[in-house]
Amino acid sequence: MKNILVTGGAGFIGSNFINYMLNHRDDFNIVNLDKLTYAGNLANLTNVVNHKNYTFVKGDICNTDLVDYIFNKYNIEYVINFAAESHVDRSILGSEIFFKSNVLGTNTLLEAAKRYRIKKFVQISTDEVYGSLGPAGKFTEQTPLSPNSPYSSSKASADMMALAFYHTYDVPVVITRCSNNYGPYQFPEKLIPLMIINSMNNKKLPVYGDGLNVRDWVYVLDHNRAVEQVLESGKLGEVYNIGANREMKNIDIVKLILSQLNKSEDLIEFVKDRPGHDRRYAIDSSKIQNELGWKPKYAFEEAISQTINWYIENENWWRNILSAEYLEYYEKQYELR
Repeated sequence: MKNILVTGGAGFIGSNFINYMLNHRDDFNIVNLDKLTYAGNLANLTNVVNHKNYTFVKGDICNTDLVDYIFNKYNIEYVINFAAESHVDRSILGSEIFFKSNVLGTNTLLEAAKRYRIKKFVQISTDEVYGSLGPAGKFTEQTPLSPNSPYSSSKASADMMALAFYHTYDVPVVITRCSNNYGPYQFPEKLIPLMIINSMNNKKLPVYGDGLNVRDWVYVLDHNRAVEQVLESGKLGEVYNIGANREMKNIDIVKLILSQLNKSEDLIEFVKDRPGHDRRYAIDSSKIQNELGWKPKYAFEEAISQTINWYIENENWWRNILSAEYLEYYEKQYELR
């Protein structure tokens, strides 16, 4: 049995990863450390809560004593650091928590990884650290980092810290940088779940600027498979881009969702663009495909339909997590009153 610490395992990508791993493997003991902020929800893990190879610990990755306790008690050999503040809009409204969680929290985990001489530390990052692309080209692992938001700058800082620990202390670090994820359990502040839920409720669909910002989309289960492959065979000190080669304009995503829900495009409302809004992202994932044999499995058209259906079938889930505090933010931020 391999003992693995998954941080941020109650969030969108982390919970999908835990569900995926425990549903098809029995050679890992998973300890899930999550602070349970607004975007962390144990309801995401209902199917595995009683699994013999699963343990949940509530806490902050910045808490050195707690992290030491976990490494020691559970004999942690591997770390996958999903824990992060991740919403760009929130980072614009207040950057301090992003620095604390994404930079200082990662440093706390890396220091523990150094002390306990673990076998591998997988740092989950984002393509946003590369900045914005022009109309052509794709991000490769050699693209210089050029983050444009407090969120992406905090993730770039964490990446550089992780690589510094590899080069300075021989901590066995591997970094993944993924394009935009979508799928079940995504908190309804992100584009796709926000548009699905607003469409279902006949509310306006706020689209930043002209809606022509381009993102490269990958289904969360394909991301899970890639992270598993990196955990198993990713080369230490390397960066692996993860993407499904599926670029789409934001406005086209919105129109597709409206079409599948048989809603009118009159619900679209163009709103003032957010500061520093990157125009285009596109990932070149040939390295992980050629070196580790990973390839995206899910076609966008199939997976987006599954995602829409999941939100339709799990209305209780998203209604329960939209607390009064969040609804106030949600309506103010997106002008939905």
